[in-house]
Amino acid sequence: MFKKQDRNEIRVIRHARVRKKISGTTERPRLCVYRSNAHIYAQVIDDTVGKTLAAASTVEKDIAAQIGEVDKKGAAKLVGKIVAERAQAAGIKTVVFDRGGYIYTGRVAELAAGAREAGLDF
Repeated sequence: MFKKQDRNEIRVIRHARVRKKISGTTERPRLCVYRSNAHIYAQVIDDTVGKTLAAASTVEKDIAAQIGEVDKKGAAKLVGKIVAERAQAAGIKTVVFDRGGYIYTGRVAELAAGAREAGLDF
């Protein structure tokens, strides 16, 4: 019988395929997104040295306090704004968007919209 592949396994394969082509540089680091059922995480990574330059997630206490009664999409948009502000404080204006193998809709799209509103170019 055929075994149905797990959705996360398919996402990991898609992410690996995209990561062969996308890499963050010093001039244009990678904005990486990870999404779980309850939280969303975003990092700005320079792949040439393997260093995280800025990060934000809904797990952080100050962000969790701001979220309050907002839905998951609103929380993702807030995380996008905060990671963009932190990246700009580190001197980063343009990034490469790495959606992590997720479909560009819902919370991933809201995070990207929040980052663009805060001034990141991608």
